[in-house]
Amino acid sequence: METLLNRVSIAVKRLSAALDKYEEVQDAIAVLNDYYGGDLWRKDFVDDEAGLLPNDLKRGVLSEDAVWNLLSDCDELNSRLQEFADTNKKNL
Repeated sequence: METLLNRVSIAVKRLSAALDKYEEVQDAIAVLNDYYGGDLWRKDFVDDEAGLLPNDLKRGVLSEDAVWNLLSDCDELNSRLQEFADTNKKNL
């Protein structure tokens, strides 16, 4: 039982810290979502294709998959968190 207590304690502390970090970036997720779904992303993409952006500028956000995949991962994580919370209410 002591081993279980220690194992669960460590997991709870790590998950709590990770959730704190995830909560801190919620505004950034919303900004990325608005950017990717709006006209500014399209303009930046077209400008990049036309060579109008500096060569040394990082372009991960302009790839068609990076932001989409990240937002999809966030959505999936939110679903998992909700499902976990719903399922585990019964266990406490």
